[in-house]
Amino acid sequence: MAPQHRPALPVLGGRKPSYRERVADALRAALIAGELRPGEVYSAPGLAARFGVSATPVREAMLDLAKEGLVDTVPNKGFRVTVVSERQLDEYTHIRSLIEIPTTAALATTADPADLQALRPLAQEIVTSAATGDLIAYVEADLRFHLDLLSLAGNTHLVEVVQDLRRRSRLYGLTALAEAGRLRTSAEEHLELLDALVARDTEAARKVMTQHLGHVRGLWASTT
Repeated sequence: MAPQHRPALPVLGGRKPSYRERVADALRAALIAGELRPGEVYSAPGLAARFGVSATPVREAMLDLAKEGLVDTVPNKGFRVTVVSERQLDEYTHIRSLIEIPTTAALATTADPADLQALRPLAQEIVTSAATGDLIAYVEADLRFHLDLLSLAGNTHLVEVVQDLRRRSRLYGLTALAEAGRLRTSAEEHLELLDALVARDTEAARKVMTQHLGHVRGLWASTT
């Protein structure tokens, strides 16, 4: 049975110092997953209703996303999700492959096994999110996993570049994959990657990472 598709934006509770950042992270995840569609205008009050919070933190978060070029402000209406062309997505993915594949594979010989194992709960969270069809949680956990993994290489600027590229990407096919029950297979690649890295198998890690990134413009990009 295909997992039930959850609302585009999760309900958030409580008030914390990082509340604005938490809202912005969820909105970015919705953009990446394609649940906030390009070209459409969304109002802060309308998005706030989905969050179950006031419009203020949503409006502030959307202004942050506007600075990142992910949305444009529409006077008296709200925010329009920017359109990303197929060529741009191909270019983002190409740059990511040049950075992420060799850097991740090299961790098989340089990373502390304990640091790698510490990422296993996060990898499992990705699998769980895929199984339940929670695309927002999936994208957020996937981003944290890969950035935390790359940080083990010790290059802060590299991590920042990849973070920007991942935020600009769009994975329009995630919804269809989740509904078809096929997203979990891709999610489990995170566990396979950790197994290869812990085993110090550079080539296996390179193979898994290459396959995983290939989904961005292949399996994940398809809406059929």
